[in-house]
Amino acid sequence: MTRPASTTPGPDAHRRRSTFEGNCPCLSGEQYSDCCGRFHRGEAEAPTAEQLMRSRYSAFVVLDAAYLLRTWHPDTRPAGLELDPEMRWRRLDIVSTSRGGPLDSEGTVEFKAHFRHDGERGIHHETSRFLRVDRRWYYLDALWAA
Repeated sequence: MTRPASTTPGPDAHRRRSTFEGNCPCLSGEQYSDCCGRFHRGEAEAPTAEQLMRSRYSAFVVLDAAYLLRTWHPDTRPAGLELDPEMRWRRLDIVSTSRGGPLDSEGTVEFKAHFRHDGERGIHHETSRFLRVDRRWYYLDALWAA
């Protein structure tokens, strides 16, 4: 879901993120501001690996590269991200989780992220690894992606 680059998001990314309203893109059924928006704003930390996965997916939807970088483990984090504003993320399906609870130190989340790009539909299918360091969850890497 990411494309590492040496650039950071422009002012449009912040504008889009700060004006997003309505139901949360992670499909929790909650309002964005009460769900993933609070993580994006830095008002709370995701309590589980799955919640971090959901909030990272939502960050792709709202083009919040700063949040993606902030929640990426320093050992594997790229210098910057270039998010494609033409990519339309449509739905997130959590396939399975292993560990990743509030008391765990690691976890995995398998997911399918449905998208449209250049008129084509696609599915990004990945199993992501997460680490919890000092009570905070970080995305580490993908075990596999398709």
